[in-house]
Amino acid sequence: MTSKTIMFDGKKITVETGRLAKQASGSALVTIGDTKVLVTTCLNKNIKEGIDFLPLTVNYVEKYYAAGKIPGGFFKREARPSEKEVLTSRFLDRPIRPLFPDNYFLDTQIIATVISMDSENDPDMAAMIGVSFSLMVSEAPFNGPTAGVRVARINGNFIANPTYKELEESDTFLIVAGSKDAITMVEGSFNELDEEELISAIEFAHGKIKELIEFQNSILSEIDVKKVSIKEIKLPDGLYERVKELAFNDLSDALKIPAKLDRNERVESLDNKIIELLKESYPEYEAAILHIMESIQKDILRNNIIKDGLRIDGRGLKDIRPITCSVGELPMAHGSAVFTRGETQALVAATLGTKFDEQIIDAPEKESAKRFMLHYNFPPFSVGEVAPLRSPGRREIGHGSLGEKALRYIIPPAEKFPYTIRLVSEILESNGSSSQATICGGTMALMDAGVPIKAPVAGIAMGLIKEGDGIAILSDILGDEDHLGDMDFKVAGTSKGVTALQMDIKISGVTSEILRNALSQAKEGRLHILNIMLQSISEPRKDMAQNAPRIVTMTVKPEKVREVIGSGGKVIKGIIEKTGAKVDIEDSGKVTISSNNGESLKLAVAMINDITQEAEISKIYLGKVRKIMDFGAFVEIFPGTDGLVHISQIDNKRVEKVSDVLKEGDEVKVKVLDIDKAGKIKLSMKEAL
Repeated sequence: MTSKTIMFDGKKITVETGRLAKQASGSALVTIGDTKVLVTTCLNKNIKEGIDFLPLTVNYVEKYYAAGKIPGGFFKREARPSEKEVLTSRFLDRPIRPLFPDNYFLDTQIIATVISMDSENDPDMAAMIGVSFSLMVSEAPFNGPTAGVRVARINGNFIANPTYKELEESDTFLIVAGSKDAITMVEGSFNELDEEELISAIEFAHGKIKELIEFQNSILSEIDVKKVSIKEIKLPDGLYERVKELAFNDLSDALKIPAKLDRNERVESLDNKIIELLKESYPEYEAAILHIMESIQKDILRNNIIKDGLRIDGRGLKDIRPITCSVGELPMAHGSAVFTRGETQALVAATLGTKFDEQIIDAPEKESAKRFMLHYNFPPFSVGEVAPLRSPGRREIGHGSLGEKALRYIIPPAEKFPYTIRLVSEILESNGSSSQATICGGTMALMDAGVPIKAPVAGIAMGLIKEGDGIAILSDILGDEDHLGDMDFKVAGTSKGVTALQMDIKISGVTSEILRNALSQAKEGRLHILNIMLQSISEPRKDMAQNAPRIVTMTVKPEKVREVIGSGGKVIKGIIEKTGAKVDIEDSGKVTISSNNGESLKLAVAMINDITQEAEISKIYLGKVRKIMDFGAFVEIFPGTDGLVHISQIDNKRVEKVSDVLKEGDEVKVKVLDIDKAGKIKLSMKEAL
């Protein structure tokens, strides 16, 4: 058993191995405060036939017992992964994937299990350290160690791995992962952060990453680790040269076809042709031939870009594909837009709801509510394929989360716009950058729905080709440029700054200078796209759709809340039943009333005003006689509030007997004379005459 501790920005981090989960190939227990994450790595040493890729799976799992809780709802056992678990699994996976050898094809599974969770430290950063360390002490060949940190900015100062409380004060939410020499993943959301500030945040994070890597190396130096041997893939002599000789020219021509489906059809036809030509000479190497064909495609595409600046569809490195936009496509949605960029198309619908439509999130750390949601769907027809329809996978959840992060800073606060907002993006066509098309279409749909957004947001996906010292940064990448390139760098923001970004690296890493150039080029593209979007709709509509709910917020005195609710909720239920409106009242006295019908909204407001109003001295009311007494009559001036009309205040002339003038149920005009300290109201009929 080996254990070591480091003080990292005022927090104690402990990494332990060799005591728990000893049958796993590698394991690490990482502790930050009272948060503990157990990470294990296992591999299957039997290579599956025909596998030519790395079958790596990374799972992040939160247990409710870790926070001393029992799961809510009907089922009391953790079931399908939550959105947070899916998103965390993704960013644990992405930075390590490029750091395995090209010829490593063993089934590899990493599981990060949160077994203790305090109220200060998010377990995901402990999991990042654990993933790296468990790989390093396992038999899996891994070019690490790696590490990751979360960066927040409070009052202009960056801090690493902030607590939950510190995050609430931050305007920056950034996760950076990398090796000692370079950055391998960046993901974050910001309140219009300047590009230079963003670079500073990433450089700050990389400095902290180096500290954590040095810490891991200090432990690894004390451990004897054995790695599996990897068999080198050997092709028959002359096969690569023969395939290249037969296919190079035709492949070069095929990769100049701009339309994706036509290009793919031509490449597939060439694959079949080469396999057929070499069937007799190399009968058992069909998979190897296909692998060589893809390798040649990659070389052609990359050389064309690096040497000639020539992309697949003939664009220059900074050119954006043709864009068309439209709004108001769906008459029954509250807002809608279609955003088309090249062969990528997103239909985005906006729906407005009330507080009752908020998403309740039950998580081990706490229960919370979300009033802005973006859901992304990627149906198979968007790429011309036939596939079963299933529930959203990691990709859909990840792309939806990125779009939500990009737009959440422009959503008006509930005090200004008390609606729950849901955006749904249906990808109708896809050839690269569908998540960024979602962001562009989402902005337009919000404006079409009349949501008073802070500023419009556009998104763009950047690519990178790096061959030796040759570097080319690509704007608005195609699917093939993503697949055969070295970087997928998505950047979204307003004209002022960045609101979200996500970077995945397929090589060992990138430098700050490459990031700076990519961000600068992305800004140019973003401003170009924004300009085209604003030609279709330049500002949020002044009026919302007729079928959108109308919401009124009002405030009553906290002591009146009980009267509005009534015993057992009787009063508020009666208001809802009579008006058809939805009514939500908080202990603070804030009342939110919503309805699709203007008349029912007015009636609900009037009923609440009647309940909560207070008598005003000198004001005249039309009241109802509730009780006759010898000395006067009690009159209800509005629901729940009575006052006394003394016998001397009934008429200008003398009244011998109250019942001679009044009877219960009579409607009479009364004037408020006085309200004493106990709240008793003195009324006068003769003063109201």
